[in-house]
Amino acid sequence: MKMPVHLTMLLFFISMSISKAQTNYTESEVPFFEVPNPLTTFKGETISTNTAWEKSRRPELHAFFRENVYGRVPENLKIDSYNILEQDHNALNGKAKRTQVELTFTKNNKELSFTILLYLPKHVKNTAVFLGYNFYGNHTITEDESVIISTAWTDNNKEFGIENNTLTAASRGKRTNRWAIDKIIDAGYGLATIYYGEVDPDKNDFSDGIHHLLYGENQNQPKPDEWGSIAAWAWGLSKAMDYFETNPEIEATKVIAFGHSRLGKAALWAGANDQRFAGVISNNSGCGGAAMSKRKYGETLAVINQRFPHWFCTNFKQYNNNEEALVVDQHQLLALIAPRPLYVASAEEDRWADPRGEFLSAKYASSVYELYGKKGIGDMEMPSTNLPIHNTVAYHIRTGKHDVTDYDWEQYIKWANIHLR
Repeated sequence: MKMPVHLTMLLFFISMSISKAQTNYTESEVPFFEVPNPLTTFKGETISTNTAWEKSRRPELHAFFRENVYGRVPENLKIDSYNILEQDHNALNGKAKRTQVELTFTKNNKELSFTILLYLPKHVKNTAVFLGYNFYGNHTITEDESVIISTAWTDNNKEFGIENNTLTAASRGKRTNRWAIDKIIDAGYGLATIYYGEVDPDKNDFSDGIHHLLYGENQNQPKPDEWGSIAAWAWGLSKAMDYFETNPEIEATKVIAFGHSRLGKAALWAGANDQRFAGVISNNSGCGGAAMSKRKYGETLAVINQRFPHWFCTNFKQYNNNEEALVVDQHQLLALIAPRPLYVASAEEDRWADPRGEFLSAKYASSVYELYGKKGIGDMEMPSTNLPIHNTVAYHIRTGKHDVTDYDWEQYIKWANIHLR
């Protein structure tokens, strides 16, 4: 017998209240654990060269994350077509070119499309680009009235005027604070963004989004080792890269995957999977992103898998309240991005995302970067707030809460100037 919706929601909120009441925010209560060494294989062999890393250690780590954390993509699905929906070479008061391009995928008589909003500076050829998802539609990142409003399912948000899971003009420009478009364009970079709900709606329902195009006969959800939503969103970033390689205005070898919060998790996994990305930025990505799971600080695996059961593959749930059984931790995910530039950013008030756990991941991943002669994080002590480290492995913790700010973008641009220009 199916449980009434109101009772299901009541039990959910009770369980979440209990989980949050038990949340650890005290550093002295972080359990002792052995940090899995990125440079020691599962068989105990020591890795001392970047060649050995690439031939032996990297593949086994990547396979573990693919099969036990994020889930594997069942098969390669290529772009069936792309269609320029709209273009303007005098956008943003004449200093940028705007393109809205729709990518379409077909399989098993099913179809999915998502739209990339692309701004490129007019004065730069072969532009390097920041690519990232947004949470509430491309039209929310700008006041630009020419930006198309998505028809995809959207989580309701009273503050943004979103009701009945439908986007309208009422939400236009509601997230301009998170996207420093003028700063990015003025610095000579392009910005590309996608509404993540067009790739896979952020709800525990695998009957829509990209997943259902790749189901086998009588299948209605991913297999235990197949992709959850984070892997689907990462897949979408790689498909955007496929398009960028066809666009002569974009320097496809200089595309930086960016993401905030759950979309920071997706950016990290995209960078680990797809070595075409020139760099990766994780902004407050927390549990299942940059933060170390074994610390059990702030959000834990049990909480995230209970609250968002669709994000990771089913196999990952075996580690709920069982982090000590993991033979990996998130610093090894970051190491999979080496030797490409990596930026991990935290916020002082965002204890749920475990800023110290994010910092330590960047620190412990640095040993792999050192195999390539790249400079990572050398100190075990976190830097002071608003004092960024702009090495190949970069880090900052800023004042403020779980968000993306102009300060963050200013640091990302400075870092990109050093490592990608």
